[in-house]
Amino acid sequence: MSPKEFKKEAIRVLERLPEEFRSRLHNVEIVIEEKPKKSHLKAMGLDPQTDTLYGLYEGTPLSERSALQPPLLPDKITLFSEPLLRDFSNPLEIRNQIRLTLLHEIAHYFGMDEEEIEDLGY
Repeated sequence: MSPKEFKKEAIRVLERLPEEFRSRLHNVEIVIEEKPKKSHLKAMGLDPQTDTLYGLYEGTPLSERSALQPPLLPDKITLFSEPLLRDFSNPLEIRNQIRLTLLHEIAHYFGMDEEEIEDLGY
């Protein structure tokens, strides 16, 4: 999958989100980077030598925000293309994993923790 196709797939996932969720995604930057930085992995308690990361949410979840002190910077969701393309060779598997990863990170934006997200299947 080319970088252009990868980006198109991520956009397709966003466009297919139910309107009730899409309309609540405010001030969120969604980017695609080649791979996570070692500092990202270490900050999450992952081993840069053996662990991998497909996506990352950085910001203040909606559930933790205050109307009196809104976040100063936009939230950021990053998809990492290199590990996704390395671990999933079939185009259908890649598309499915892009979808799962993006939905997983969006769930963090809405304030869900890992256990709640796993219960949803993401």
